[in-house]
Amino acid sequence: MIPVQGYAGQTVAVLGLGRSGRAAASALEAGGAHAVVWDDGADAQQAAAEDGFYLRDLGKDGAFDGVAALIVSPGIPHLYPAPNLVIAKAWEAGVPVDNDIGLFFRSYATADWDNFETTPKVIAVTGSNGKSTTSALIHHILVENGRPAQLAGNIGRGVLDLEPAQDGEVVVLELSSYQTDLARAMTPDVAVFTNLSPDHLDRHAGLGGYFAAKRRLFAEGGPDRAVIGVDEDEGRHLANQLSDGSDDRVLRISAVRKLGGSGWNVFAKKDFLVETRKGRQVASIDLRDIAGLPGAHNHQNACAAFAACRTLGIGPRGIEAALRSYPGLPHRSQVVSEAHGVRYVNDSKATNVDSASKALQAFDKIRWICGGFQKDGGLEALLPHTGSVQKAYVIGREAADFARQLAGVDAQVCITMEAAVAAAHADAQAGEVVLLAPAAASFDQYDSFEKRGEDFTSLVKAALGG
Repeated sequence: MIPVQGYAGQTVAVLGLGRSGRAAASALEAGGAHAVVWDDGADAQQAAAEDGFYLRDLGKDGAFDGVAALIVSPGIPHLYPAPNLVIAKAWEAGVPVDNDIGLFFRSYATADWDNFETTPKVIAVTGSNGKSTTSALIHHILVENGRPAQLAGNIGRGVLDLEPAQDGEVVVLELSSYQTDLARAMTPDVAVFTNLSPDHLDRHAGLGGYFAAKRRLFAEGGPDRAVIGVDEDEGRHLANQLSDGSDDRVLRISAVRKLGGSGWNVFAKKDFLVETRKGRQVASIDLRDIAGLPGAHNHQNACAAFAACRTLGIGPRGIEAALRSYPGLPHRSQVVSEAHGVRYVNDSKATNVDSASKALQAFDKIRWICGGFQKDGGLEALLPHTGSVQKAYVIGREAADFARQLAGVDAQVCITMEAAVAAAHADAQAGEVVLLAPAAASFDQYDSFEKRGEDFTSLVKAALGG
């Protein structure tokens, strides 16, 4: 646990008692603060009380009397589409609002660091798609090259659940827009921006607000090094703002084109990762036979992870060896079974049109399981990437409407995952891929994309007799 600094002897309120909220309350107590907690859910309240937390209804008048700060869990909207009632009361009371990411950055460094030979580092990764894989890949590369490392944030564990830093350790944080939007302190040593595509638009009042939330990671703390995906206008704009054109502070990455100029670049071209510096090639890796990173979208993740680790002085050959041993993340282009020449791939994390498009471009001859709770914008942007789809098997409560939007695609309305897996399994021929890439959220039928992916995996194994 990272004890929170700066609030000893003060009362701090915590709103939301999920993983991050409970960790924040415990870390505040460990740092000498008095934490008062609240959650609208009765079950969460009861569990917190049983664990010894002090409950206070933060929606009542006077609840913020004597409170030094309010710490908010990431799932709670603080501005758009409308401020949470408790947050609005904190504003009225003049109480600063923060989250666990802000607490982490103000508390991670301690006086013990004066005795370390190598100062610990923090790498923070954000973006629309690929940030989980990029974060996990960076962590894997570090560990495989003998660097002590921890992984947290929007993946794995809460940031305040981490162990205090070791000499020379690197913490890798995956940060969502919900986390970067509110944190009052963000000072990573290396910040990574993978890409941007429309997502969470209601939470950020449009694409501009969404990008602004991501941009805060670079604008608030001024990282020593910034790794920026430049395959969209927003990334090119961000890289341009951060660089003077010739320094090594910004590393540009691309999965779609060769990058030129005298700066520090990492790009994937014709399935090869290439690093250039001052106009000269300094490294190249053949990505074609790396099983854990299929497709152009994973090649972008590889470029981002390669670039981040190069800023820490890890050599290209050490990174290449780690890329080859990377097992992949569950629910992200994860091969769950292979039988009779058919591969079954779980990409349940493909919850939006952009990420599903990239999954469809990664494979040939696809039996595509898709559908769920649709996000804003419809499916039109998907259609140019459905050329490899042999047939779509549509799930979800609105499966018929989803299928109607798949113009030119042979689509079967299945509604349930069980029916979709059975149909795709029956139709699949050798050389084909049965791919779960929903292009939609899971919440119409599942509690999370993880549950959806687990259901797909279990049904595939049952269909194959294992």
